[in-house]
Amino acid sequence: MKKNLFLPILFFICISVSAQFTQKPLPYAYNALEPFIDAQTMEIHYSKHHAAYIKNLNVAVVGTDAEKMSITEIFANVSKFSQAIRNNAGGHFNHELFWTVLTPQKDTKPSADLEKAINESFGSIDALKEKLNAAAATRFGSGWAWLYVDANGKLAVCSTANQDNPLMDIAENKGTPILGIDVWEHAYYLKYQNKRADYLAAIWNVINWSEVSNYYTNAMPKKKSKFDNWPQLKEFHKVMSQTFHPSEEGNLQPIKERSGEMVQKAEALVKSTIPAEFNKKEVVTAVQKLATDSKKLDKLVKSKKSDKEITEALTKLHDVFHEIVGLCSDEDH
Repeated sequence: MKKNLFLPILFFICISVSAQFTQKPLPYAYNALEPFIDAQTMEIHYSKHHAAYIKNLNVAVVGTDAEKMSITEIFANVSKFSQAIRNNAGGHFNHELFWTVLTPQKDTKPSADLEKAINESFGSIDALKEKLNAAAATRFGSGWAWLYVDANGKLAVCSTANQDNPLMDIAENKGTPILGIDVWEHAYYLKYQNKRADYLAAIWNVINWSEVSNYYTNAMPKKKSKFDNWPQLKEFHKVMSQTFHPSEEGNLQPIKERSGEMVQKAEALVKSTIPAEFNKKEVVTAVQKLATDSKKLDKLVKSKKSDKEITEALTKLHDVFHEIVGLCSDEDH
């Protein structure tokens, strides 16, 4: 009998020890947002509701493909998972974002880039507040209102039910959330009772615009690199970077393990179609030299030559690579 009791206890201990998802510390005291959000609500919201989502998520993912996924990978495939994973993954992520976009600091401001984007999309910050509050006020039952960046890099507003968010593959409005307002009753009922509108008016006094601005910057689509049209050069650079920089600190193990891979990437580069904007005699010659020098380096490694000889050969190869970059662009890549 004792043995049977021990097994489920051991199971839950194992889940606890190997918990995939954890709760970050609240970045301020429970009473820091008063009088707009009261201490009791914050304590229950953080230590009970959010903590429960994390605990339940760690249990729900066990034995599923989600067990080895990041939270955003789960969202990208959430339609394939159970309702328990969907609800608790959303509950964890949404609250983690929520705590960071609130602050006791007074009068934070959007960055110049975010303010410009807000004005372009909504006309003004006050107009954004009105639109976001409307989305939150008209969300029937429990859910969230979101300011998010869509696939085109434009700001938009929507609301979602329960613990859904725009990152999920089932979302009607898809994008990267940068500001979320929780309109579950547990977020405001102790202080505002059924007066959701009063809560929505008050919460703007504690919005952390500095953090929202950081989320905006990170959510914006990255500008295309000059070398995106030459993927073979980028692939060679990846191996070069991962082997050359350790060698600068005296660690030659990466290049000793990957010299053959370096040759493969160089040969693929030689066989690749050079983009028209880079296709000139000097670049072709340098690419061929890159392949030749990669083979010389690989031969030194396989012959177990001295670290000095290998370092010198790798440095020369690195110089040839940057010669190619210099021929293709005046920018330092």
